[in-house]
Amino acid sequence: MRGPPALATLAGLGAIVGLAVAAPIYGPGLIFSRAPPTIAVTAIVGAGNDPQAAQMAANVTDRLTDGLAKIGNIRVVALQSGTAPTSPELASARSAQADFVISGELQASARSWEVQARMTSTATGEVRWTTSLAVDRVGQDSLLQQSRLAAGLGHPLALRINALLNSRARSAAIDSGLSAGDAKVVIEQAMAFINQTTPERFQAAQAMLEKALAADPDNVDLEAALAAHLLRGIQSAWYNPADVTATERSAQSMLERALQAKPAYLPVLEGYCRFLTATNHFVESLIACAKTLTFDPWDGLALFNLGMTQIQLGRFEDALATFKQADQFNTPEVSRWTWLLGAGWTTMLMGRNEEALPWLQRSIAITPGTGRTHLLLAGAYQKLGRPDEAKAAMARAMELRPGSTAANVLLPSKNVSPAFLEAAQRVLRAEVEAGLPEH
Repeated sequence: MRGPPALATLAGLGAIVGLAVAAPIYGPGLIFSRAPPTIAVTAIVGAGNDPQAAQMAANVTDRLTDGLAKIGNIRVVALQSGTAPTSPELASARSAQADFVISGELQASARSWEVQARMTSTATGEVRWTTSLAVDRVGQDSLLQQSRLAAGLGHPLALRINALLNSRARSAAIDSGLSAGDAKVVIEQAMAFINQTTPERFQAAQAMLEKALAADPDNVDLEAALAAHLLRGIQSAWYNPADVTATERSAQSMLERALQAKPAYLPVLEGYCRFLTATNHFVESLIACAKTLTFDPWDGLALFNLGMTQIQLGRFEDALATFKQADQFNTPEVSRWTWLLGAGWTTMLMGRNEEALPWLQRSIAITPGTGRTHLLLAGAYQKLGRPDEAKAAMARAMELRPGSTAANVLLPSKNVSPAFLEAAQRVLRAEVEAGLPEH
């Protein structure tokens, strides 16, 4: 399988570009005393005297440390600690000349691992980030549990570190608009609206973001969020085909402005990765998505867009490895259905329809309202000789996506490989046999 080497190559290329772009973000007034800033990771503590919890905590610490070390614009040191966070921890971090120290505690419940973690300033003792999460212990092997625990800590931590690195004092003109907290609330509400995607929720989320950006037109977070939303709509085919070009231009304009303001800011880099994928600029998207991963190696949305690019270049084995890696991490929550859809589609393109079913069913269980997943599910059932289930899945797809036909459900063909076109046509014919109208 070519997936891991391909990802490593892309990550290396992205790291070179990422460091060059990140260089300008260090300057007077930032919260760090030097560049690159140093993050010290102490051993996560296993609660009580449970040896299993202690071993899991040690493994999660190693995975978290290794992941943070992949971030190109920070320095990571590992500190050993056998106790809960105390002032000696901070003293140890200071001796390592760290700006922040990461600490945490893990314990086992009947059905899950539960972990709490925080990031503390070594200069002031102020807690600058904290999180808690639970990962199911039932039906998952130990390695998957470790991966999801580390990613569940690492992904929000990478976002927080990146936000701190990209912080700037807002001008009086910008401050006359929404506060940073208000913008964050709007973005979170918009994301909550589309977690169970329907056209109505999608439109409501877009209106919410557009109203907020109109009130604060220089807000980079809102620009990145709205641009990502527009691109999500293009990828999901929520827009009238006649409006797609104008929507792409609007998203591109917002992202280009945001990139000028904050060229190493994760929400902007992630949006640009998505833009290049959605508009079939595949060579550029390989680089942009890999670069995003140099600032957050657990970003499942960047992995999804990377996998979508690999699919359309005909690199099916690479794409499946990428989607599986995203599933290993399972972050961020709002995107969990996407890489499951990607893995299901890829296995269908490879003719492995039985293997596609659980991927597609898991995707529908998370986000049942897109309709696109039901289209693929209908095609897979049809290929497997299960026509009744195929027709039921197609009926649900047409209910969710009225007006869908064989002429309008495929992705744009610009720059795609002949291997992808041939495989996609085979899947499309199965969907037509399941009841998708030709025209």
